[in-house]
Amino acid sequence: AESLTMPRPTNLIDMHFDVWTSLDSLFVTLDERQWKMMTECPGWTVQDTLSHLVSSEKGLHGAPPTSPRAGDLSNVKNPIGEFNEHDIVARRSMTGAEVLAEWHESEARRRHTLGTSGDAYFSREMMTPPGPGTFADFLHIRVMDAWVHEQDVRRALGIPGNDACAAADHSLGRFVRSLPMVVGKRAKAPDGSVVSIEVTGPVARTMHVATRDGRAAFIDGESRPTCTISMDSNTYVALCCGRQFWSPADRRVSITGDSDLAGRVLGAFNVMI
Repeated sequence: AESLTMPRPTNLIDMHFDVWTSLDSLFVTLDERQWKMMTECPGWTVQDTLSHLVSSEKGLHGAPPTSPRAGDLSNVKNPIGEFNEHDIVARRSMTGAEVLAEWHESEARRRHTLGTSGDAYFSREMMTPPGPGTFADFLHIRVMDAWVHEQDVRRALGIPGNDACAAADHSLGRFVRSLPMVVGKRAKAPDGSVVSIEVTGPVARTMHVATRDGRAAFIDGESRPTCTISMDSNTYVALCCGRQFWSPADRRVSITGDSDLAGRVLGAFNVMI
C-alpha cells in the first residue's frame, strides 16, 4: 500500500519556534547562580533543563547519545527518564553559558530542518512516548515538553511569562485529554456524578466530566455539577505535571460542592510520564 504523507504541521512548528524564541530571550539574561538554581522537576537545575532540551533536539537530528552514565537514578521512573538523565549528567561540569552555546548551535540546525523539510519528513513513522506514531505526532508532544520546561525554569527563577501563548493552549489541551481517566479510574467518581473543572486563565477552559455505568466521559455542559474545581492555567499545568501537588490549604484552588470527591480528583492530577 502507498504510504500516506501528512500535511506539514505548520502550526506545531510555529509554536515550537515561539517557545524557543521565548527561552532564548530568557536564557541570555542568566548568570551562573541562576543557571544552577533548582527547579521543581526533581533533581534538575535550570541548566539541567536546558541540557535536556539540547540532548532531545540533537538526538532528533541524529546525534549519538553521550557516553557518560548517570550514577544516581533515584528520580527516574522509566527508560525515557534514564536516557534523559545520562545526557544531563554529561553536561553538569559545564557552565550555563557553555550549555547555552551548544543549545544555540543545535537550535539553529533544528530550525533549518523543521523550517525547510517537506511532508515526508513529518510523516515518517517513529516511536513516541505513548506508542507508535509519526514525527508529526511526536512534535505534538515536543511542543508541550518544551513549553512545560520553559515554565519550570520561569517558576524557579521567579520570572513568569509566555503563559498565554499558542503553545500554552496546546499543552493544556494535551493534559485535558486525561481528565476522564483522572476522574473515573483514579478518583473513582460515583455513577451519576459530574465533576466540573474551571481553568480561569491566562488559558481559559471549562470541562465537565460525567460518570455513567462506571465510565467517565466529557459532556458538553452541566448546570448542577457534583463538584466544581477552579484554578488558573499555570496552577493546572503545575499539578498535571507533578511539579506541585494539591493540598487543602492551596488558596489557588477553589472547590464548591462535594469536597471529598474534588480532593480525590485533585490528588490524582499528575499525568506526566
